[in-house]
This record gives sequence, structure tokens and C-alpha cells, in this order.
Amino acid sequence: MHVTIVYAFVKPEKIEAFKEACRLNHESSIREPGNVRFDILQSADDPAKFVFYEAYKTQQDAAAHKQTAHYLAWRDTVADWMAESRYGVPYHGLFPKVAD
Repeated sequence: MHVTIVYAFVKPEKIEAFKEACRLNHESSIREPGNVRFDILQSADDPAKFVFYEAYKTQQDAAAHKQTAHYLAWRDTVADWMAESRYGVPYHGLFPKVAD
């Protein structure tokens, strides 16, 4: 399983719009072939900080996500809403095991 943890830091005045854009991206992302999980978390301590847990069966599935219309629309929509650059950290998902 290929997992990416994405960290996003949003301008305070854009938090609600960001959450809505993320909801739309989430709803399409969970229907992608190869998607295992697509969780979006908001910090309990700082509502402008978000974490995405994106799990795909393979690295190719994760790469395909970056080519989808819904991801590209989300990326372009939220680009100017970032207080600082978002970044992702890749991981190998060990457990639970996911069948290919």
C-alpha cells in the first residue's frame, strides 16, 4: 500500500471554503480505482492546519490520482488559499495488508 501524509496550512479566512473544496475532492477520490482511504483531518488546536491521509493500493494508483479532474480542480482552487506551501510525505503502508 502506498500512503501519503499531506500537510496543509490554510489562510484563516479561507478555512470554510477549503473544507468544502476538500469535501468535493474527497467524495471523488474515494471512488478511484485503487483508493483504500482518503481521510481529511483538521487540527483540534489550530483550525488552519489540515492533514490528509491518502492510501492507495499501489504507487501507480496514487500517481493516477494526481491526474484526475477532481484533484486538478481542487489543486487549482485552493492554491491561493495556502498560508504556506503544502507538502506530502510518502510512506509504505504495512498493516493492514491490502489485496492487489
